[in-house]
Amino acid sequence: MEKSLYIKSLQVPKGKIDVVMDTDAYNEIDDQFALAYLLKSTEKLNTVAIYAAPFFNHRSKSPADGMQKSYDEILKLLKLMGKEELEGITFKGSENYLKDENTPVISPAVTDLINRAKNYSPENPLYVVAIGAITNIASALIAAPEIAENIVIVWLGGHCHNHKDTAEFNMVQDIAAARVVFKSQAPLVQLPCVGVVSSFYFSLAELEQYLKGKNELCDFLFENMVQYKNEGEIKADFDNKVYSKVIWDVTAVAWLLNDNDCFMQSNIVAAPMPEYDKTYSPNADSNRLINYVYYISRDALATDLINKIIKE
Repeated sequence: MEKSLYIKSLQVPKGKIDVVMDTDAYNEIDDQFALAYLLKSTEKLNTVAIYAAPFFNHRSKSPADGMQKSYDEILKLLKLMGKEELEGITFKGSENYLKDENTPVISPAVTDLINRAKNYSPENPLYVVAIGAITNIASALIAAPEIAENIVIVWLGGHCHNHKDTAEFNMVQDIAAARVVFKSQAPLVQLPCVGVVSSFYFSLAELEQYLKGKNELCDFLFENMVQYKNEGEIKADFDNKVYSKVIWDVTAVAWLLNDNDCFMQSNIVAAPMPEYDKTYSPNADSNRLINYVYYISRDALATDLINKIIKE
C-alpha cells in the first residue's frame, strides 16, 4: 500500500462505512454497551458481521467456553434490540489462543473475515473493531496476509506506551496474536486501557439516573452493571460504597465517529512490539506506524452514548 494511502487509513473515516465487531461479549459489561452503540450509530456505521472472541477468566471455564458464552450474549443483545436479522451474520470465533505466531486458529469468524475482506480495497477498507483478545483477527492475517491492506483494525488493547507493563487483559490473553497484528501491514488504531481509556467510566448512580426505566435495553445495561458489581472478586456493599466502572469498549466504536476529534485525540506514532514478558519493545519494522489514542473526552462521548441508547 502506498504510504499516503496508508496514512489516510489511519485517519477517522469520512462518510458511511462497513464495520465488523469482534467481541468477548460475556467477559464484562462494556461489550454490551459497545455493541449497542455500534448498532445505534447507523448514521455512519453499517454493521456487516459480528464475531465472538475467546476469553478465560472467572466468567468462563476455558477460552472456548468464553467464546460460546460471548456468542450467546451477542444473540441475546440482538434479540433485546429487535435486531434478530443480524443473527445470520454473527459467527463463532476461535476456541483457543494462538500456539505460535505462524499457526492460525480457524473458525467461522476467521473464515468470514477472510472472505469478506477480499471484497474491499485500500481505498475502501473494511473496519474491524476488536474489543477482546485479538485471536480471530490475527488468525485471519496469518491465513490470508493479503487482506491486510483491505482492512483497518481498531483495537482496544494493551496499556499506554509509557506504562510499567502491558499486562492488559485483552493483550495478555494472547500476546502471540497481538504481535501478529502489530507486525502486520494492516493499518492499526490502538486504544490503550490504563492511562487512556481508563478515564471513560460511569458511576452506578449515573447509569441509574440516565438509563433506568428508559427502555428495555437501558434496563438491561443498568441491571447488568448491578449484577457485575456484586459478583466474584469485585463484590461490594451495594448500598454503602461508591462504585464506578470503566466502560472500556465503547471507545473503540467511538473512534470511528470521532469527526473533528469530538470524542478523543490521537497521534501517528511508531508501532511498538508487545513482548512475552508483558512489556513493549521497539518494533523490528521501524517504518511501521499506528494511530495511538492518548486522550478521551469523557463527557462528550458519554453524552453521545447515553443519547443513542435511550432513543427508541
